[in-house]
Amino acid sequence: MAAAEVSRSVQLKTSTSKSAQGGDLGALQSRLQHTFADAALLQRALTHRSFSAEHNERLEFLGDSVLNLAVSHLLFRRLAQLPEGDLSRVRANLVNQHALHQIAIGLGLSPLLRLGEGEAKSGGSARPSILADALEAVIGAVYLDAGFAPAQSLVERLYESVQIDPRLAATSKDAKTELQEWLQGHKMNLPAYRVVGTLGAAHKQTFDVECEVAELGWAERGIGASRRAGEQAAAAAMLQRLKARGRDKP
Repeated sequence: MAAAEVSRSVQLKTSTSKSAQGGDLGALQSRLQHTFADAALLQRALTHRSFSAEHNERLEFLGDSVLNLAVSHLLFRRLAQLPEGDLSRVRANLVNQHALHQIAIGLGLSPLLRLGEGEAKSGGSARPSILADALEAVIGAVYLDAGFAPAQSLVERLYESVQIDPRLAATSKDAKTELQEWLQGHKMNLPAYRVVGTLGAAHKQTFDVECEVAELGWAERGIGASRRAGEQAAAAAMLQRLKARGRDKP
């Protein structure tokens, strides 16, 4: 094979690289309807912390914000008569772990995940928290690769088959949603969440998360098997503290 042909072959293999589990990233880009200018972003979005130090958690953090804004905009248009509190509850039901897990499965992310050996053997490719986080990371990767408009379009395509119904607002609130509504009712800023520590092996970690309400000077912590679960536990602890102080009414 001539040197030029070898070079073209290497370039082709790089542009349509396979994940560690053998999945075709080119096919995923077709499903996303987005071809990455920087294919390394997509590779990182699918990389769990158990696989490499170059993992997807920072992209997940970014994608979470992009997802919330895109879904908020979608609901603002579709549910024009719904008040703010109900919109928040509908959004919470659309971006929770269960909803994101289902979308990630439909998108075919599971076989594309790059997992450490222990995580792979323990079924990590099917774990809802890992798939939900990877989906957010993919959204964050699209945002970095092309900007907000393509990321927003992606989110809207992902939710085309999801039923968006005002009745979603009537489902029970999770702790984060309830805390957000309490703070908004008191004209306070949203709480800040941060992971303060992780415990256990990479394939079986628990997350220690802090929830801070700056205006009150309060911080509470929670432990969970995923970052989201830790945030929910920390929010629940903050709500319990608020109610114990007799401040549970806006």
